[in-house]
Parts: sequence; structure tokens; C-alpha cells
Amino acid sequence: MPTLNLNSHEFMTLKIFSVFVSKILSLRDTSTALHAVNLIRGRTIEPRLLKRFLNYVISHNTHLQQLGISVCGDIGLVFNCVSSCRALTSLTLSVRPKWSDSTATLFPKSLNLPLLTSLDLTNFAFCGDENGCAEPFLAFTKLNSLVIFDCKVRDAQILSISNNTLVNLAMHYNSSLHAKIKLNAPSLCTFNYTGSYHIHEICGSGLSSVKKLNIKSAHFSASKYALVLFSWLINFANIESLTVTSTVLQILSLVPDVLKVKLRCFHNLKSLKVELIQIRAGSLLLLIQEAMIEKAAAKSPKEVVKLRKAFETSFEPPAIPDGIVDFLRQNSPSAEVNISTEDPCSFNLKQIEESIKGVNINNYRSRFSMRSSARLPRLSVRSSSSVAPGLAAKSASAAEPASDAAPASAAEPASDAAPASAAEPATAGSPNLHMCLGEKVRFLTCI
Repeated sequence: MPTLNLNSHEFMTLKIFSVFVSKILSLRDTSTALHAVNLIRGRTIEPRLLKRFLNYVISHNTHLQQLGISVCGDIGLVFNCVSSCRALTSLTLSVRPKWSDSTATLFPKSLNLPLLTSLDLTNFAFCGDENGCAEPFLAFTKLNSLVIFDCKVRDAQILSISNNTLVNLAMHYNSSLHAKIKLNAPSLCTFNYTGSYHIHEICGSGLSSVKKLNIKSAHFSASKYALVLFSWLINFANIESLTVTSTVLQILSLVPDVLKVKLRCFHNLKSLKVELIQIRAGSLLLLIQEAMIEKAAAKSPKEVVKLRKAFETSFEPPAIPDGIVDFLRQNSPSAEVNISTEDPCSFNLKQIEESIKGVNINNYRSRFSMRSSARLPRLSVRSSSSVAPGLAAKSASAAEPASDAAPASAAEPASDAAPASAAEPATAGSPNLHMCLGEKVRFLTCI
């Protein structure tokens, strides 16, 4: 058994899980080198069990390449274990102090893992230097994939991600990370971003190399982020694939006279993917309504009265603002456009058809494809099942985004949790020990 996947979610009680882990550690054939270990315990783990597990890892770490730990427990013990595993190529960490539901764990500045290619961090705080800049990843000179989930900075105004080998970057739900993001990653190819109530300003020299940009959010709630989002379009000028939620397009439409802007970017755009998300009552909806009223006022007072009455009868603005798709592909009119939704009954698909000029919709499904060309715009329809978004990347390879439905990972989706046997056959390929997005959210909410 070169691989151990120990997940408490597969057991009815903590006691049963603890007994199982103890037996695995006692009875495992140590003549087989240990290559991959994963421990997931959403709530506080028994200190003796955690210590025994970590000591076992330390004593069998010569060939250990993949390590995943998601627990509430002694942070010092965990990092002592991690720092001893010098052969690691993949590390997933989600560690919270015992009995804490809000305190972020300080990420050490001295962690030395020279072979590390994949790093997935949840609930960490990165400390700044005397210049107010946090640079936690400089030591990982072979890093290929990086995932930052629910993290923050301390004593810093800038989070610097500097790495010459980084190919895949994912940042998810880092609303407490109140800092500008500085990217110096000349090899960066894929950037996946999931926001909640905040859109980070991004600058640096590693933006023009990005070919795949995925932005997802259902909760953007302030108009001030519209200009920040617009700056992303300018900075990520050479992308070939753009994946966004409809809320992102609605935020973008709040930029004054945005449709009149002549973009100098997106000349290489080949694919635009939009996931339709219903707007709930809140500030974003109010801002969109105000913008629509302002445009109506430029036409006539009657249009304003008509629109206000429509709002009083639960009228909702278009899921995809008029003209915004053509605005994004103005320099690549032949770019393929894919629209997906998990809830087609919540949208006026006829309205979407009318808002995207020059496209004929042959059929309405939960997922359909639109292709436009300079001579004959047309729509090719296809259907596929939704894929749950995953967060982390496989060890050292550059991979595709998680799915059309949601840009949630730096690479391919992680596999489901291991069954109760917790042991993989010796012939199995290298496992992906990263938790998927759903598992991370459950881990955060169940503490």
C-alpha cells in the first residue's frame, strides 16, 4: 500500500475513524515505500491520534511525494512533520488551531521543500516584511501549481507571487485578503479566480503570459469593483480562453459607457464561456437597476416610468447585459461562445438570444454552444453534464480548467474521497490528494 487516504467523512463516528487509523498505522506492511498520504478530519482530531499519524509520516518519509493534511490540531506538530518531508512534490494543507473557527494559521517563511511542484493552501495568513510586502512562495523554485483558498495577509499591502516556473494559479474565496496581488510569473498559463465580496487588484509582469482566465462569483456586491474588473481585461490581454459567470458580466456592464470602449486586447480570444447565475436581491441588483434607469432616462421620461413599473412587478435585468458579449469579442469576432447553467428555468433564454446579436439559438438546453463567424453567424447546440469544480492541481503537469460550469481550480478536479478501505493498490497511478471545492467549503463550515 504505497498510498493512504484517511478521510473521517467516510466513518459514522470519530471513534470508529480513530480505531481504523490506528489499525492501518499498526498493520501496514512497511516493506512497501510510502508515496502518498492524505488525512482529512473536518473537526478537531484527538491529539494522540494526530501525533501518532505525524510520527508515522516522519518515520516513513524517505520516498513520500504527496502529502495532504486537513485538520484542526497542533500547528507546530504539523509543520514539524511537513518540513521533514524533503522529497515532497505535492502538498495540501488546511490546518486550523484547536477549537478555533476564525484564526488563520501563519504560513512559515522558512519552509524548505526543494522538490515541491504543487501547493494547495487553505486558511493561512502570509506575513509581510518591513516594506509591507508578503512573498511566501519564493523558496519553492520548482512550483508548477498553486492554490490559495480562504487566506489573508498580515502587516502587508501587497501579496507577491513570484515564481519563474508557476504555470497554474487558483485563488478562491480570499475576501479577507485585503491586499493588492502582484504577479511575477512569466510561465503562468492558467489563472482561476473565485471571488465572494471582493475583487483584488492585480498587477505585475506575469499577466501577459496567461492564456486561460476563469473568473467566477455569485456574490460581487459593490460597483467599485467594476473598474477593477475592467483593468483585468487590459492586463490579461493575450488570453485565448475566458470563462466567467453572468454576474461578472453584469458587474462589467456597470463601467460607464463600457460598450463604447475600443479594446486593445483579446486579439487571440478563441473561447468565451459564461455560466448563468441568478441574481439574488441585494446591492448588485439595485446597481444594475439604477444603471438601466439611467440609460432609459437618456431616451425619454416615459421609458423611465415604464422601467420602474417593470421593476415593481419583479422584473429582472437580462442575465447577460445587452452587447457585452460582442464587446468582449470585438477583436476576435469568430471566438466560440459557450453558455451553461444548472438552472435553465430561472432565465429568459429568449432574452439572452436577443442580447447576443447575430446568433441563432436552435434549441434551449442547460448547456449550449454558440459559434459566430464573419460571414454566417450560427449556433451549434450541444449538451453535456455539469462537472463539479475541483480546486487543486495534479502534481507537476499543466492541466485544463475544471469544467465549463465553474472555473474553480488550477487544474483538473480532484477525485472523490477515498472509500473506507483507505488503501490504493500498488499499481494505481499517483493520486490527487487535494480536496475539491465542495470539500473545502464543508471543512470550513463544519468546524
